[in-house]
Amino acid sequence: MDYVRLGRSGLEVSRLCLGCMTYGVPDRGNHPWTLDEDQSRPFIKRALELGITFFDTANVYSDGTSEEIVGRALKDFARRDEVVIATKVHGRMRPGPNGAGLSRLAIMSEIDNSLRRLGTDYVDLYQIHRWDYATPIEETLEALHVVKAGKARYIGASSMYAWQFAKALYTADLNGWTRFVSMQNYYNLLYREEEREMLRLCQAEGIGVIPWSPLARGRLTRDWDETSARSETDEFGKSLYAQTAEADRRVVERVAEIAARRGVPRAQVALAWLLHKPVVTAPIVGASKPQHLEDAMAAMSLTLSPEEIAALEEPYVPHALAGFV
Repeated sequence: MDYVRLGRSGLEVSRLCLGCMTYGVPDRGNHPWTLDEDQSRPFIKRALELGITFFDTANVYSDGTSEEIVGRALKDFARRDEVVIATKVHGRMRPGPNGAGLSRLAIMSEIDNSLRRLGTDYVDLYQIHRWDYATPIEETLEALHVVKAGKARYIGASSMYAWQFAKALYTADLNGWTRFVSMQNYYNLLYREEEREMLRLCQAEGIGVIPWSPLARGRLTRDWDETSARSETDEFGKSLYAQTAEADRRVVERVAEIAARRGVPRAQVALAWLLHKPVVTAPIVGASKPQHLEDAMAAMSLTLSPEEIAALEEPYVPHALAGFV
């Protein structure tokens, strides 16, 4: 396993991050395809054995049960100072006023709730899950600055417009508040709109990039018409690819062609493409089958030629913005 700095920060993270949305009580929240605790723990343990030390979850995943499962497993399988725990805040956690968003009240309440569920005194990376249009960014940033003093080591952001992220970075600098060190955005071979603005901004500002859904929710790993239990019930996932099916199909076919020539699984090719991008720090990979972690590890040593990279990128067509709008 390779370890790299998260942007310009001093925080070292593994080159792969284990995304933990897959782990949670299936009948809690909006993800009926999740793995329960007994099924989840072997994946977390195996990730640690492979050298993965970076784990990403969120308060809203499976109604908080993802944090609980991840927290208990990491406590059993690793020392706290050996792992980097990232979680997120924004999604609705309860009905009624102040049950969601990025107000000072919500942030101060939700960080405590996340720490309780994770069973730790602090998180290494506390991220805003989306932009909150109802709360001034100054209020959010000041609250995050206060939280960082004891309950979070670093703060990060997730999918938004590049102008919003630029505004947040400028506002933090202007007021002497803590700056975001990372951007968790939607980026893969089927969705490359982030290359236009966001990735350029992150590179210029020294921001670590930790893309979510690097395999496009599994679409890059199988034939276009093949489905899975998750794809059949994942309404959000369906919305990401509804408008560009024919172009996306050609990209998937190109991945299959190169994987067949190389004699490797498609997942390795798709992930290797992302790992070739200098701006990418650590893709967030999900794992619900044993080979998922093994493929992710193998992708780190798969070197694609310039011709293969060009072939993978050639069928792409512009997409409507997705993942946060």
